[in-house]
Amino acid sequence: MKLSNNKILITGGASGIGFGLAQRFVQEGNTVIICGRRESALKEAASKLPSVITKVCDLAIAQEREDLYKWIEKEHNDLNVLVNNAGIQNWMSFEDEDFYEKAKTEIITNVEAPVHLIKLFLELPGLNTILNVTSGLSFVPLTKVPVYSATKAFFHSFTLSMQHLLKPKGIEVIEVVPPALNTDLGGKGIHDFAPPVEGFIDAIFAQLKEGKTQLTYGFSEAMVNAGPADLQMAFARMNGTE
Repeated sequence: MKLSNNKILITGGASGIGFGLAQRFVQEGNTVIICGRRESALKEAASKLPSVITKVCDLAIAQEREDLYKWIEKEHNDLNVLVNNAGIQNWMSFEDEDFYEKAKTEIITNVEAPVHLIKLFLELPGLNTILNVTSGLSFVPLTKVPVYSATKAFFHSFTLSMQHLLKPKGIEVIEVVPPALNTDLGGKGIHDFAPPVEGFIDAIFAQLKEGKTQLTYGFSEAMVNAGPADLQMAFARMNGTE
């Protein structure tokens, strides 16, 4: 992936990893569009990053995904990079009365929405790069977030297929595999123990410059390279079954 002179859409770009990516891509000389469902968060992001273009869109609603694509097609037809970053994480158990509703929301946001967007945005004439944000939990689940872990495992698998299927079309597909980072994913304060987003962004941009198509950091690097025994040990350690 070339790192400058792109026009990039980042879903969920107003905070966390998405905003970190937006900042760095702007610094590298790109035009960046971010979308999200909360107008207040988008306005706050734009106040910190004035050159960014914002668009309110609830990706959990199919019609809004289609409207987003139509807006891009009309106003930003030269967009060439799609970053599927938006996602939600629910800490939950089967004892929760709203377990299924939470699960359904995660599946729609983390699986249905990016798959739909990818299909839509493949119609753009200049699209040449897709970045999919998965997770270290794609490889070993955290049972406190069972559906989130499963959606990321799906997205990892789907990304591998995309890399094969879209190569003949000249579209590069890159998997971004973050570990737990100090963001509000899952709720405020849950990930205060985790490393800051800035170090992760530095690491993955260094890997982009090397031409890598699977970008890892810390725990996620260990999980990507782990064998079956290592993954079993990680699962036991993470989920208290040792």
